[in-house]
Amino acid sequence: MDLHPGATESPRALPRLNVLLAGPRGFCAGVDRAIKIVEEAIRRYGAPVYVRHEIVHNRFVVESLERQGAVFVEELGEVPDDAPVVFSAHGVPKSVPAEAGRRKLFYLDATCPLVSKVHREAEQHFSRGRHLLLIGHAGHPEVVGTMGQLPEGTVTLIEDAEQARTVPVPSGRPLAFITQTTLSVDDTADIVAALRERFPEVHAPAKEDICYATTNRQAAVKAIANRAELMVVVGAPNSSNSLRLVEVAERAGCPRAVMVQRGRDLDLALAQGVSTIGITAGASAPEVLVEEVLARLREGFELSIEEVVVAEETVTFKLPAALQTEAAR
Repeated sequence: MDLHPGATESPRALPRLNVLLAGPRGFCAGVDRAIKIVEEAIRRYGAPVYVRHEIVHNRFVVESLERQGAVFVEELGEVPDDAPVVFSAHGVPKSVPAEAGRRKLFYLDATCPLVSKVHREAEQHFSRGRHLLLIGHAGHPEVVGTMGQLPEGTVTLIEDAEQARTVPVPSGRPLAFITQTTLSVDDTADIVAALRERFPEVHAPAKEDICYATTNRQAAVKAIANRAELMVVVGAPNSSNSLRLVEVAERAGCPRAVMVQRGRDLDLALAQGVSTIGITAGASAPEVLVEEVLARLREGFELSIEEVVVAEETVTFKLPAALQTEAAR
């Protein structure tokens, strides 16, 4: 039937979609501090400021800092002698600041204080004659940095419960374990249980090594997983804590969990026929990327948003002493 002259066709109503926003999500205090260190170094000392490895595992953040004047390199050999350099939030082996010292480079250490705490634990165990068992993922920068705090051969890496039950350890030496800060809480509990069963006298951390932010973000995902038919995790494929959120969502009862780096990466077809989805973000993903995902969903749906908060985070970390005053270096 023809419309009357001047009449317009009414827009088709978009399907409704319930969105559960996990809280806490996104930046943690260690990531926030690391980014501020790079930004403040550029402000004080001028561009370029070199950064060894990605400051945090998020391309959006890295590219934003590059536009401000940061230059990301893999090794110190790529850093000119007269340029400031920042070490990433994941921590570095002791050989890295030692090399910087030999070259008289001005460097700022953006290692998360909670990672530095694990480094100190490792040194204390070593000083007491204990062989160290490090629960973590091989090749992850944090694990490389932690193992690099001690002499070669004094740390054994354990990646899963099966290794905990079978990995060879030196005989006649007391044992202690520490963990990477961004692991699955549940997986780590299984590994620790296997270690305790095999080595009842193993020394444990005085306080759990998995950081508060990792624990809180996983708890928030668990709180909404069984209500959601799809979980969207905003994060990077090389981000340990983001990958764990995908795993936690599926194990906690969500039928499907996907990771996206940007809103444009989300395939809206995944949400077709779905009534409720959950959204969270890894500790290195800024909130603007969550807003991108919501904007992407609004292209195809009318959203009803509920935020589910399981913990309030008030942790902040100070900048390095060199950046706390206006004194020039």
